[in-house]
Order: sequence, then C-alpha cells, then structure tokens
Amino acid sequence: MSPAPPRTLVLLRHGKSAYPPGVPDHARPLAERGRREATLAGEHIRAGVSLFDLVLCSTSERTRQTLAETGLAAGATVRYLDELYGAEYDEILDLIAEVPGSATTLLVVGHFPGVADLAEGLAGPGSDGDALAGIARKFPTSAFAVLAVTGAWSALPANSRLKAFTVPRHHPRAQAAPTTAPTAEES
Repeated sequence: MSPAPPRTLVLLRHGKSAYPPGVPDHARPLAERGRREATLAGEHIRAGVSLFDLVLCSTSERTRQTLAETGLAAGATVRYLDELYGAEYDEILDLIAEVPGSATTLLVVGHFPGVADLAEGLAGPGSDGDALAGIARKFPTSAFAVLAVTGAWSALPANSRLKAFTVPRHHPRAQAAPTTAPTAEES
C-alpha cells in the first residue's frame, strides 16, 4: 500500500460579526469589518492553497458569509455542518477524521475557541514557533492556521505540523484600506 499523499489543513475563524438587536447568535451576520477581513483572508489563503477539495463550514450565518467572502468554495465540495457550530477541539477532530482519503486539501470554517484549540493541539514536531506563539497570544476573527498533514486524516493529531498563522488585518494592505470608525459591536 502506498503512503498517503501530503495534505493541507486550513483552520479559519469566521469574520467579525455584527450584533443586530433581537438576532439570535446563530443568525448573526458579518459586520462590514468582517467582510473586508474575510476577503483578505481568502487572498492570503489562495496564495498558498490554490484549490480546496473539501470545505467543512459551520451552519451559522457568519461562517457561511465568511466562506462566501473568501471565495474559497470555488471548485470544492462544501459541507455545512450543524456540529461545527460551537464545536470543541475533539468534536472538530472527529469531523476531520471522517474526511475521505481522496481529499488532500481541507478548509474548516468555524468558531472560537474550537478552531484555535485545534490549531494549537495539532502543532506537532517541526511546527513554526512564531506561528504557534501567535496562536497562543490570540486567534482573532478572520485569522487562520495552515497545517501540513502526513498520513490519513483519521491519524490526526499524530501526524501534523503548523506551517503558518495569519491575522489578515495585520497585513500592510489591510492597514492601508479606507476605514471608518468602528461601531461598538466591531471594536
């Protein structure tokens, strides 16, 4: 039996959400800042991963809108999963373990703290120390971690290494973007 091909896992936290009065948490949309930063996240991710085979996305409105703003669903099979809404480390890991072996590039769009805990927990030997330190400091909205996985998805967490951690709003292009004063819900 031949070894499994190298795999790429990207863990993306949804963009900054708005807090409209009377809207339940699951239905909260992205704030304008969230839309801008999700677009930037998509640009950064596409620089390293041209296409995804599979996307697992929470069913919340803000994760769906984040995925749409990134443009990363093009050409991918997308599964919207209720189980990702509020999922913790082990629950996300269980969902990834079910990913078919034919998928070599996987994007998970989820929530804090689950995606942050998973990114940190999958940072095995050879992981980028700066990326790991960044995750330990804070995993803000629209941030994402890129991991290299060797072997089957079901063998995680034993076979992964953190390659990068990016906060799109810290990118120089984001700093130059025209902005307005943040509203109370954006700050």
